[in-house]
Amino acid sequence: MFGHKFYHSTLRKYVIMIGNMFNDIEVARTDNSGNVVQTIAVPIAYGPKQKWLARVTNFPDLNDQKFAVTLPRIGFEMTSLNYAPERRLNSLQNHYKLSATDSKALKAMYSPVPYDIEFSVYILVKNAEDGTQILEQILPFFTPEFMSTMRLMPEMDLNLDVPTILTSVSSEDVYDGNFEERRALTWQLDFTVKGYIFPPVRDRSGLIKSTTINMNIPNMEFDNQTVTTGISNSVISNTEALGTVFSRPALKADGTPTSNASLSVPLSQIDADDDYGFSTSITENI
Repeated sequence: MFGHKFYHSTLRKYVIMIGNMFNDIEVARTDNSGNVVQTIAVPIAYGPKQKWLARVTNFPDLNDQKFAVTLPRIGFEMTSLNYAPERRLNSLQNHYKLSATDSKALKAMYSPVPYDIEFSVYILVKNAEDGTQILEQILPFFTPEFMSTMRLMPEMDLNLDVPTILTSVSSEDVYDGNFEERRALTWQLDFTVKGYIFPPVRDRSGLIKSTTINMNIPNMEFDNQTVTTGISNSVISNTEALGTVFSRPALKADGTPTSNASLSVPLSQIDADDDYGFSTSITENI
């Protein structure tokens, strides 16, 4: 609809970020003496809570491991996206990156759009002790936010510190039936990721190597009047510029920067990544 076809995989990267936060949690089982007799790595997968509960309740045979879901387990899902106007940036601001293959080409991108991305993380266990072990390995790191540095736009060399805020923790004990049916104790942790969605990257060719600025006094009405300055008295028209500032990069033939244009090589021989200086000349018309 907007005439652009692009995909930065930004939302996918936020999903991977949440999954990586909880992918190395373990639960320890101990004997009566407190000795660890078993360590279980808690698996994590993307999916809604109802999916895992349905698997648990539909296969109640505790000995049938062919179809039943192994507990403990962690599941997570993205639940909503909300525009965050309080973090809005200037829409006309551009991010630039010099092309690695062409010193006269730039990649440009407008400011990203802020969004609050809501995630829910589900901890499914059959023993209450397993749930508290998992919670104690997560909660101390959120106060209430946890900061992650993400390389969201590699083509623009753009890294961002993305806060993930823990907003709520709740529990639910799903247990209804006889002793042969499986019990599922669920902890739900809700998070808000303060993320950004990025617009398309545009190619910008051409390189500005000199600027000319004409200076006027705004809202000054004069026509063929005598203007008195500290230098001289001049008669000028209201269509003339009071002065002109010309600026250009300057580089000597041996590669050292200079501010003297007469000592510089031609502009066509100066590249954007050279260590050049600046030459500025001012011409007064009054």
